[in-house]
Amino acid sequence: MSLFNLKGKVALVTGASSGLGVQFAKALARQGADLAIIARRQEKLDEVKETIEETGVRCLALKCDVLKNDEIKAVVAKVKEQYGRIDILVNNAGTARSNPAESQSDDDWNAVINTNLNSVYFTAREVGKVMIEQKYGKIINIGSIHSNVAMAPSTLNAYCASKGGVLMLTKALAVEWAKYNITVNAIGPAYFPSEMTSAALSNPDFAAVVKAYCPMGRTGKDGELDGALIYFASDASSYTTGQLLAIDGGWTAI
Repeated sequence: MSLFNLKGKVALVTGASSGLGVQFAKALARQGADLAIIARRQEKLDEVKETIEETGVRCLALKCDVLKNDEIKAVVAKVKEQYGRIDILVNNAGTARSNPAESQSDDDWNAVINTNLNSVYFTAREVGKVMIEQKYGKIINIGSIHSNVAMAPSTLNAYCASKGGVLMLTKALAVEWAKYNITVNAIGPAYFPSEMTSAALSNPDFAAVVKAYCPMGRTGKDGELDGALIYFASDASSYTTGQLLAIDGGWTAI
């Protein structure tokens, strides 16, 4: 049990106002970690903060747009000031646009790349400075099954490109920061219920896609990402870095 104990650790979770970000924050709190949760919607963050604090840990809710580097820097400084350290970073903030490549606007492409890839780097960079100083850190980037595979029929070109970039960024940072006792890994979920996936999951045609691509024949359920998260966040993964673990019901095994 001590391998997975996070008591005394401080975790920062981006995109923590809804969906998977909330689940990740709750999972870390249940293992004893103090939390800093960030997102653009302060009122939603405050609701999550109340739930987190019911587990007996501390929680700092800070408004932050991860597309703005000055806000990332300010938030990281605030968390360091409040807690004295940052042990765990969960780079969860993300978005998706579905457009044919030949007609996709520059704005839609940039919105996905900036949110899903650039913000992951810039947040890791700022938190990484803290982790390098303390000679310890656990960075968990949220990739996707689309870090490794596309899907037909699909117009998720920007999303696939961004999540493929997350995989290679994870590997590059893992190699670069291993000497500082920082591990950098990624989780690659298939389709789980969230605000971002609600439109797809409510489409009857998507059920046929899931049955065709997923050996288990279903989407993910709440809590089925928790094990991978806690493994990468804890000392159980002390010799694991640069990896993406697909939580996908066998989707990428085909």
